[in-house]
Amino acid sequence: MSAKRAIAPRQAAAPKRAAAPIAGYSGKPTIDKLGVKPGMRVAVLGLESESAFLAELAARTTAVSHGRAAKDLEMILVRFDAERDLARLPALEKRIRRDGAIWVVWPKGRPEIKEDMVRAKALASGLVDVKVCAFSGELSALKLVVPVAKR
Repeated sequence: MSAKRAIAPRQAAAPKRAAAPIAGYSGKPTIDKLGVKPGMRVAVLGLESESAFLAELAARTTAVSHGRAAKDLEMILVRFDAERDLARLPALEKRIRRDGAIWVVWPKGRPEIKEDMVRAKALASGLVDVKVCAFSGELSALKLVVPVAKR
């Protein structure tokens, strides 16, 4: 004699909503992974082609400068495509508040620049890395800050 199992009826799937750009496995929008808060003073350098992200950023804060890093910024988002570009880190560090951050964004899987290169130049510049994330399907990002002891 075999026991019969009751089969639960299928439930209709919830309709999908248009979501903010998400990269990686966390399921969080990129803007949230980066920690951008409303009203934050942010500079964006070299990310002009990331229109979906830039729209998300504009919706989160209006204090955004493009192509130029003012002083006393809370965050700088900068794209580097080669190891030689990392020489700009010391100058960028002088543009952020002591409790601010620099997110270095670079293309994934390219020999011209890799995470260990970014980390090494950051350490040599007096910065430490505290977080890494997928910025998009093609870009990675590393968050750099001034060590707490030097603030």
